[in-house]
Amino acid sequence: MQQITIGDLQDILRECAGEATQPLERAADLSFEELGYDSVALLEAHGRIERDYGVALCDDEALEITTARELVDLVNSLLRHGAAPAA
Repeated sequence: MQQITIGDLQDILRECAGEATQPLERAADLSFEELGYDSVALLEAHGRIERDYGVALCDDEALEITTARELVDLVNSLLRHGAAPAA
């Protein structure tokens, strides 16, 4: 089964918005804001995740996600439960 890791997310964020102030492996529970990512970077990353992993991230859920660990957990949960691909 396909999964996303913190490292995968870091690569996506780096491509979408540049390097974080700290490596995500050591800062997975810090907020995206604390890491220097703004809402535009996160929206772009969400779109990339939807395309690459074939999941649909609900806008309401996505707005509640504040850390890398939460986002990875959400995506992996969607993958485990066979979430419908994004339209």
